[in-house]
Amino acid sequence: MYLKKKVRHSSALGKLETSNVPSLFGEIRQINGVQQRAKTALGASITHTAPPNGFIEECSNLHLDLPDWLEKELIRRKQRRHSLGLVENVTEKESLQNQSDPARNLRKEKMERQVTLEQLKKLKDAFKELENNGHKSLDVEKFKWVLKKCTGLQGANDEQIEKLFMKIDFTASGKIRWDEFCTYMQLDYSELEESNSRSRRISFILPATVHEMIHGDPILRVFPMPDNTLIMLREDGHIYFWSAQLKLKRDKAIFEKSVKKMPKWVTDFTIMLQYNKLILGTGDRELQFYELSNLEPYCQITGLETMPLKLDYCATDTDECLILYGDDQGCVNILLLSSVGQTLRMWKKMPRPDNIVPTIGIDNAILSPHVSFISWKVHGDWVTQMKYYDSIKAIISASNDEATALVIGCTTGTTNVEQQMKDIKDHMKDTKWKKGPATIGPPQKRAAGDQTAFHVYKGVKTFAFCKKNSLVVTGGMDRIIRMWNVYVPARVTGMLRGHTAPIFSLDISSEENKIFSIATDNTIKIWDIQSQTCMFSTCSKSSGIRGELSACVYIPSIKALCVTTDDIALLQIKLKSVIPPHLDVSHKESVLCCKYNKTFRQVVTCSEGSVVKVWDFETGKQLFEFNGAHGDAGITCSTFDHSGRRLITGGRDGRLKIWNHNTGQCLHTLKRGAKSDEVCDCTYAEINKNRYIMAVGWDRRINMYYDSENDLHHFQEPQPCWQDDLIRGHREDILCIAQNPPNLLASSSYDGEIIVWNMISGHIHCRLNSPIHADAGKQFTDRSVSKILFLRTRTKNQRPTASLLSNGPQGSVNFWSLLQGGKMIASFKPSRMGSQVSSLAVNEDDTLMFAADHTGYIYVYDITEYAMQETEKEPAKLVTLWRAHVDTITHLEVVDEDKVILSSSMDGAVRLWGLSGEFIGTFGQMDLWEIFTPASWKHPMVPFEILIDPESMPTHPVLGEPADISEIISPEKKEAQEASHVQKEISYNPKLSVPAITEEDINEEIKNQHLLQCQGKRLRQERHVITHKPLDHGGPNTFHTLRYFDLANNPVTIAKPDVSAAANDPFQSYIISDADT
Repeated sequence: MYLKKKVRHSSALGKLETSNVPSLFGEIRQINGVQQRAKTALGASITHTAPPNGFIEECSNLHLDLPDWLEKELIRRKQRRHSLGLVENVTEKESLQNQSDPARNLRKEKMERQVTLEQLKKLKDAFKELENNGHKSLDVEKFKWVLKKCTGLQGANDEQIEKLFMKIDFTASGKIRWDEFCTYMQLDYSELEESNSRSRRISFILPATVHEMIHGDPILRVFPMPDNTLIMLREDGHIYFWSAQLKLKRDKAIFEKSVKKMPKWVTDFTIMLQYNKLILGTGDRELQFYELSNLEPYCQITGLETMPLKLDYCATDTDECLILYGDDQGCVNILLLSSVGQTLRMWKKMPRPDNIVPTIGIDNAILSPHVSFISWKVHGDWVTQMKYYDSIKAIISASNDEATALVIGCTTGTTNVEQQMKDIKDHMKDTKWKKGPATIGPPQKRAAGDQTAFHVYKGVKTFAFCKKNSLVVTGGMDRIIRMWNVYVPARVTGMLRGHTAPIFSLDISSEENKIFSIATDNTIKIWDIQSQTCMFSTCSKSSGIRGELSACVYIPSIKALCVTTDDIALLQIKLKSVIPPHLDVSHKESVLCCKYNKTFRQVVTCSEGSVVKVWDFETGKQLFEFNGAHGDAGITCSTFDHSGRRLITGGRDGRLKIWNHNTGQCLHTLKRGAKSDEVCDCTYAEINKNRYIMAVGWDRRINMYYDSENDLHHFQEPQPCWQDDLIRGHREDILCIAQNPPNLLASSSYDGEIIVWNMISGHIHCRLNSPIHADAGKQFTDRSVSKILFLRTRTKNQRPTASLLSNGPQGSVNFWSLLQGGKMIASFKPSRMGSQVSSLAVNEDDTLMFAADHTGYIYVYDITEYAMQETEKEPAKLVTLWRAHVDTITHLEVVDEDKVILSSSMDGAVRLWGLSGEFIGTFGQMDLWEIFTPASWKHPMVPFEILIDPESMPTHPVLGEPADISEIISPEKKEAQEASHVQKEISYNPKLSVPAITEEDINEEIKNQHLLQCQGKRLRQERHVITHKPLDHGGPNTFHTLRYFDLANNPVTIAKPDVSAAANDPFQSYIISDADT
């Protein structure tokens, strides 16, 4: 990144920026790591930190890619200064440091994960030494001193150490012990390991897709084609072509059955894709070539010295290839062909013995200048598997011979330069030199430098190779899978144990970094290459694969394992839910609640899948995650204790749980007896210096759990309920609870009733009932109140102002006064779509109200002077609105210190917004943001799914009522058409039956059709919002615009026609003139 670029002078946020021009108050720069102070015009001494140039060098050394926004911001700030003399009311040093260093938060990393084992031992000794001196536990200051002395971590500041201390001291006692420190470290690293394990998790969809086949000889091999067609060949020569869904495309018996001759049997086959040929190896020591399109014989090579057991083919150049086969003598035989097309055509012209197929002997085939034959004696036993890998220009072959169990060797051997020069001289001397008759000699052994042999106990039956990892895995009779580096044959890099039967087949998926193994007992396992652990295992009973194994292959294109026994089975990998690259989500499931933690500057989110995630508020980076918090039940509510160090969650299982959310440790479980009624909401309150966790839900009671540091019981029961709650409490499920310290508590239920309680006495302060609007009629109305909150600045005065805010039926927001028994002061409907309000929030001084609805919109209202005394009939002043999600917003929270708003939704996304709707980002997105650097925000962009959603279209007056598009475009034409319709109705004569359609009408209709087809997408989408009909990209045609009318049953008297005139003009009798009527 080029940082010497000059940038224009500009000003922003009241700070004058100059380029290498001295300020009126002197230069402020960082010299040798020491910060200089400058006097401002206000007389205050402000510390300014220059952007760290070392961060760029550090990132380049670590090969890290800087975000685009950070590159632009550092270019903009390079060689610049901030003249602080004109800045007003600058009091926060941290804010200035954050603004001057745009990459500060991106460099934040958990310091506890930087501690080495040696440093941990020093820490243990330091704790022991302090314990011997009488300090059994350390406070925060001693902990800072010990940690800095023992670790010497670079870049560790007091703020990071204090946050680490608070994470360990979750009870806020101010002291920590060595065992607590070790517990925190162990839990943190356990979560890190669990997170890595989740990312590597893989499995098959069980049971397998099995297709039964007619009983016959075993299938020798499964060959996947580029179009995912699976070619299978039986030992008796019957070939099958299957689709990836195991649908039979075609099959054919290659060998003709004859009574006089013994039937042939196939040993192996391969495909010449470039030449559309099928190559078979037979037990008669033949190589037979067939046309792949019609499976007709093409030619054959006979007279092989040994029986070909394993075949392979590879195209090495444009018109060059290798045909390889391993035989029963442990030899690897190679046919090197050049001018392949010409050679095949020459073989096609060979004589046909018995008029069957053109045949050429191997001795005659190698006489051609385009054919070379090499035979290497490699193994001491027959070849069990063989394949040529063009990526390493080598052949890998295996056998049951222990000394040469696996051999990696070249094809042609190294070149002997002296021998080659001698042959050239002999050729030049003998002008009449001709190529003599070539004969196939005995197989030769490779030179020591031409091959690499791996010694394996009991030999190798199967192997797999991965160029990406330079890895070869082998398996055989000893049931152990060995991992080898192809360049280090003397030492095994890993051994995978777990199979209880000999290994039948191995495959490697380089994309997934997984090894697939199957044993002769039909047990299939998936192994992770990096961790060398088994990630998945299934037996024959679970997979549905039965019978003796005959062939197996992994097909990367469809991510499936094809296994053949007496039947064909396809095991599909269970794919992870792929999120489109343009969509950012925080959870895979719906997010039901989220909370901002001021103590650690974190955001904690909880989902329907019982997953809790901890995010860094300042960057959007995920810090921690733990699953199964409430088993399989969704987490419906959450809150923090007063210290912010413990998280309380409530779930659909009827339980409350207290967590150290920084480690995922469950501290206590709160439950009311054997009941499992869903918990809908909870809060943390302090009553008479006692701390309680208060929860409400489907049991229709306010449950209070005493929170004590000395309670060592994991399970706790609630305190006895208030008498007023038992006698006069809610009659329906309680959906929400809110508190206003020191004494007020409010709860709302499904039937629309709100009860305000005195927490100290347990008595009811007042009851509030949400009214039903008159336009609701007799139809069913959802009266539930799912969100309530106090306007805390208004509860302090004794005036009859609205101090309680709630949502209500039919999408209303209600303002309540709690004096004189309580009454509603104001009510209005904020939703532009008429949907229910799902969440409410206010800022710290109760001047702005934020309302969210079920369609994903957020509305901001100015309520500074709203509902202060008298009843309001008009809605509050709308400041702005925007669409934040495409589904119901489940929670809103205002972070006043940063002037942002946090939102979560059923669409799985948790997002940050500016108070005016500026999109900052989605937690979980690829590009991290810096909360203090607006250049890193997504604004002015919006989430992609919101942009394309039809309900995001703006409103327009013309869409107030359904109408035809042509009427919207040209109202004058509509009026003219209506006038013509009226005139036609006036002049309509039912006696006339002459067609009224003329050529002008047809032309006009064609023009209208063309006009309708040319309308823009935006207008059609706007109509879709009103009509709620499927979007028709072609526009309405004539049939769609037809109107219908009721037929009037009016008897009409028609004069009898003159039959005598029919002989002269048969059509005249059907025409009645106006004069006759």
